Amino acid sequence: MAVPILLVGDRGMLGRAFRELFTRAARSYQGFDLPDLDAADGAQVAALFRKPWSALINCAAFTNVDKAEADEVAALRGNATAPRVLGQACATAGIPLLHFSTDYVFDGKASRPYRADAPVDPLGAYGRTKAAGEQAIAASGARYLIVRTSWLYAPWGNNFVRTMDRLTRDKPSLKVVHDQRGRPTSAEHLAATALALLDRGATGTYHVTDGGECTWYEFTREIARRLGRTCTIAPCTTAEFPRPAPRPAYSVLDLSQTEALLGPMPDWRANLADVLSRLEPL
Repeated sequence: MAVPILLVGDRGMLGRAFRELFTRAARSYQGFDLPDLDAADGAQVAALFRKPWSALINCAAFTNVDKAEADEVAALRGNATAPRVLGQACATAGIPLLHFSTDYVFDGKASRPYRADAPVDPLGAYGRTKAAGEQAIAASGARYLIVRTSWLYAPWGNNFVRTMDRLTRDKPSLKVVHDQRGRPTSAEHLAATALALLDRGATGTYHVTDGGECTWYEFTREIARRLGRTCTIAPCTTAEFPRPAPRPAYSVLDLSQTEALLGPMPDWRANLADVLSRLEPL
């Protein structure tokens, strides 16, 4: 039997995408998540490594951007301590680590897509803790692949697409931010592409998103159009909807390094259409 992949954070939105991908591909894996596994606990992780694994995929993270501003200690535990512990375990075992990071490590002041080797300069606590996680993995001695992504969505879970499905159905009108620009990312596309990079032996830092770019307003308009909604959607500024955590105004990630290996990323509209056709009930 093939040595299984260790999947940490298997109950989250991205973790489920990997579970379904592995099931379809008949690949051997074993998944763990809270409360059964605290990836920041060295003893718990060491116990997992009493058996062999072919690779570790870490989908676990502290992802509540606004809550991170109020509790950066908790965010740091999930986004930096856990990756350090996992990285050190992978280094000792001699297996590769696939870890996910975010566009929030950048300050959003650019006017052209951020390359994977661009300097990081996070605006808030979430970005700081994710950047710290990247640094911890790089220092762990593990053979690692860090994949940065942005604006993640899926037919399941808590995400922007499912929220807009509900709001455009239930409200006659909406205002949506039009001065933040980025790249949406289907969790299923992210899982498949990241696994392809891992299988190719890619190491270092890569960017994976859907192709193309848009604002949240443009994203919402396309969601509503494809769902046949009559809700009136108007553009607004970030300042009109203040949030505890700062958002990068421009977070388009450069995909050239990934596309050089795997070919063009599918346009966000195509991936969105596929996801909308399979939305789970709210």
